Amino acid sequence: MHELQPLIQQHGLTLLFFNVLLEQLGLPIPAYPALIVAGALALQGSGVPLGQALAVAVCACLIADLIWFSAGRRYGGFMLRSVCKVSLSPDSCIRQSQSLYLRIGPRALLISRFLPGASALTTTMAGMTRTPLPRFLAYDCAGAALWAGSALMLGSIFSDAVDRVLGWLTEYASLGVAVLLAAFALFIAWKLWQRFSLLKRTARIPRISVDELRARLDAGEPPLILDVRAQFDDEAIPGSIAFSLDGKLDELRDSLEDKDVVIYCACPHELSAAMLAERLQAFGHPRTWALSGGLDAWRAQSLS
Repeated sequence: MHELQPLIQQHGLTLLFFNVLLEQLGLPIPAYPALIVAGALALQGSGVPLGQALAVAVCACLIADLIWFSAGRRYGGFMLRSVCKVSLSPDSCIRQSQSLYLRIGPRALLISRFLPGASALTTTMAGMTRTPLPRFLAYDCAGAALWAGSALMLGSIFSDAVDRVLGWLTEYASLGVAVLLAAFALFIAWKLWQRFSLLKRTARIPRISVDELRARLDAGEPPLILDVRAQFDDEAIPGSIAFSLDGKLDELRDSLEDKDVVIYCACPHELSAAMLAERLQAFGHPRTWALSGGLDAWRAQSLS
């Protein structure tokens, strides 16, 4: 603890600023623990003042979020898919971030920082949906203040406990790092196993190509087309019906009748579409396909 104090006293605000900025830009450098430590040291009089720490953290958040916001406004869905590619569950990553923002709008900025991996996605969605900049800044600033302020407050309240933890880490640094790395490795392995299992299972769902679907539409034999994206917009396939991945299948009973069903999404490996197709097959409707390539493949062929 005593070794950390001079460093924090001399460079505390700079370290805090770059820690928060890099984390909000997407680097795996957690800033919340650093804010807790800053709050504890501020109460003990050996760190930066709480007001300055809060202001620096909020500024770092706003800079990073404006970058994501501008990228989302300029590059739209491509940016959202690019951000989600670094996720271990990119399909659910896109679906959940879209669903959250479309459901509650800019208010999602108040809580997104508390949800792992959701901050950049939510600010990207704000840009995609053309949220007015003043409104975005107001909600984003409030959300950043809530997030950073909660960490600083926790550090202030539990300053004695933080002091003991830092002392323990100083004494057993090697063991602590080994434990953290082992826990992180186990978490990554578990998530990868989950994803591999899901990919293997949904790979059994039959796919239909865009060419095959267009041929059926041109022949006047349209299947029931379900759009399982969170956002139903003008770019949807003509004649498709918006349906939630977790929607009640009984609502489709009358529409299904004796029809073939084609499901599409805008996610990697058509996972959301395949998952709904899996549900429909279990529901007793085996004539169900996922659209290969999803909406991206449909758009690409339309532009060619």
